[in-house]
Amino acid sequence: QLQASGGGLVQAGDSLRLSCVASGRTFGSRGMGWFHQVPGKEREFVAVINFSGDSTYYAEFVKGRFTISRDNAKGAIYLQMNSLKPEDTAVYYCAQRLPGGLYYYSGGYDYWGQGTQVTVSS
Repeated sequence: QLQASGGGLVQAGDSLRLSCVASGRTFGSRGMGWFHQVPGKEREFVAVINFSGDSTYYAEFVKGRFTISRDNAKGAIYLQMNSLKPEDTAVYYCAQRLPGGLYYYSGGYDYWGQGTQVTVSS
């Protein structure tokens, strides 16, 4: 089970830190990712981190602004979001990656958090 939190309403240029706490014995052995979704569009890849935290990948539109990290001792992953833009407005979901699953494809993940809303005003 995954529980995401940390969303909110901010202004352009501000920062937010999303958290996702996992309960389950597989957390420390699986990659974890963040996706976002806006109404009428498919869920879109944002960032992924491997099981040990030493490998990450980002969507082009967040490179240099967002940082994904994890703390396996706490069973948590984070998404530090800096220099937020209005186009970052979306519901953000954390997810647990399937072994060998495509990291940029929502079908490559099996468990999903409930989502947390991020709204960036201009």
